[in-house]
Amino acid sequence: MTKFAIITGVSRGLGEGLAKLFLESGVHVIGISRTNNHKLPKIAEENNQIYKHFSCNLSDPDEVDDTFEQLKDFVFIPELTEVFLINNAAAVEPMDQAMNIKKEDLVNHIHVNMIAPMLITNSFLNEANKHEHVQAIAVEVTSGAGKRPIFGWSTYCSTKAGINLYTETVALEQEELNTGNKVIAFNPGVMDTQMQETIRSMDKGAFLDVERYRKLKAENQLNSPVDVASVLIDILNDEGVINGKLYNITDYL
Repeated sequence: MTKFAIITGVSRGLGEGLAKLFLESGVHVIGISRTNNHKLPKIAEENNQIYKHFSCNLSDPDEVDDTFEQLKDFVFIPELTEVFLINNAAAVEPMDQAMNIKKEDLVNHIHVNMIAPMLITNSFLNEANKHEHVQAIAVEVTSGAGKRPIFGWSTYCSTKAGINLYTETVALEQEELNTGNKVIAFNPGVMDTQMQETIRSMDKGAFLDVERYRKLKAENQLNSPVDVASVLIDILNDEGVINGKLYNITDYL
């Protein structure tokens, strides 16, 4: 049995935690990010697994397509039995009142948070469906912000809401086509990551809820990315994983 996990945003945070735990559990990892994580090759070597990194600017759709074309032949080998895709990479900026957001910042955000994961998932399922013996599961990492409006987060809330409905729609298609492949969404909650540092640094005029996030850090209420990664891997290893479901970390931690 040969398993691969393709993870975007692998350089730090949840992506790094997922890659580490996959490698330690006997799953080869393909990492996609602008910068490589130099800890992961050593972890792979210690566990006799493969780790390969592909540098990619996720705000460039052509580069996203080219990157998947490069990695697919590396992953979809005759021995492959199971493959996971985790679209983890995301941008939280720009954080500001919508009327103040610059065009280029808005476009970049939508490319990273919506277009890139949609392109990668589309290509992933297209390739997976050519290999009948392979079980494929795609994970779209989402946020509670996709279900409610938050002052200063018009772009982030909108893209996460879009990813939620994209997940449900593509899952429906896979179900109707009887491919056996699944697409789920996963809300990791509030973690102790660089994204949270960025959020806490914002001015209240741009992001009204900033004090709430500062309080969460001060009271040590942020989850560890590795703990959250462990929950997601347990979900993926459960044969009863529900196609199209939005899984929430608060149901587990």
